[in-house]
Amino acid sequence: MNSSLQCSVVYTAMHGVGCPYVEQSWAAAGFNPNKLVIVEEQKDPDPEFSTVDFPNPEEGASALDLSFQKADSCGAKYILANDPDADRLGVAQKENDSWKILNGNEIGALLGWWLLKCFKTKFPDYPLTKVHLLASTVSSKILNTIAKKEGINFTETLTGFKHMGNQSDKLLKVDDVVLFAYEEAIGFMCGTEVLDKDGVSAVAVLGELIAYLETKNMDLTDQLKNIYKNYGYHFTLNSYYLCYDPAVTDKIFERIRHFSSGSEEASYPNTVCDGKYKVVGVRDLTTGYDDTKADKKATLPVSKSSHMITFWLDNGVVITLRTSGTEPKIKYYTEFCAPPENDDWKAVETELADIVKQVVQELFQPDLNKLTPKPV
Repeated sequence: MNSSLQCSVVYTAMHGVGCPYVEQSWAAAGFNPNKLVIVEEQKDPDPEFSTVDFPNPEEGASALDLSFQKADSCGAKYILANDPDADRLGVAQKENDSWKILNGNEIGALLGWWLLKCFKTKFPDYPLTKVHLLASTVSSKILNTIAKKEGINFTETLTGFKHMGNQSDKLLKVDDVVLFAYEEAIGFMCGTEVLDKDGVSAVAVLGELIAYLETKNMDLTDQLKNIYKNYGYHFTLNSYYLCYDPAVTDKIFERIRHFSSGSEEASYPNTVCDGKYKVVGVRDLTTGYDDTKADKKATLPVSKSSHMITFWLDNGVVITLRTSGTEPKIKYYTEFCAPPENDDWKAVETELADIVKQVVQELFQPDLNKLTPKPV
């Protein structure tokens, strides 16, 4: 199947180390080498990263200008982009006359679905109770939704691939199968040859998916829509504010923990958006509190050195607020996990955008705390 791939795929190493390894893996997977079109200006390692302001596919269009030019000139439909150390993978697809850049959750949904499909086809009688998908706690819940419907296991870990790698190692030691793990920051672990995010193997696996979909006269976004139709639309909105005073950051989170009263006891918000939505679950991985558990104790590891609070709302929205361990950022990750019968996706997007706008004001108080929004 791979050898019959018709469309060209543009690849950029983003001035990093990925190109020779991607070319080898592409050939080893049986693809025609001529179908992988290299962005020559970014092929070789360059510590100055001379053609991009930020050498990170997560930056989106600004980091992919040369890739867009190359793809437009050669008629390629897809762009695959590694970051300089080749452990992450960005993806873009041509749609009409513009380019859609897939986010990490969309790529994660596609890869997770594809690897599960391949496994079930190859091993139709394998007990699915021993098969696992993993994702970080701030990533989309789409793999959890897929796992529930397909009868396999899903494990949520803290942010950082060391947690997913360690959990995968434990599962392998009891002879279970780990198909896939990912984090929304375009990090993907396809299989268990490398117990870490690996952008090189992800290129090959995504290439296989593109080749398969080509035989169905479909593309990546077509398949993404099929996933949402089958498992429910999962729409995410993530961003951050800059806060350069750690004392202000601490004050914001302490206010959230004592939102409903002035007492010393924790009293998280029980509604948001002026009471429109009920909070049906709270997990605080700074204090270890989790009222979704019978004993109200979090099962994920707790760290008092950073803030992370997750809220579940009664309409299916999940909101996680956390600080960065390396940057002066207060981040928010939000997702509307709609059921399959809800086919009004535009309404889902609008509702989540409205919720995010109000929740940020209610909980972060950006103006009062002099927070700086993410640069546009």
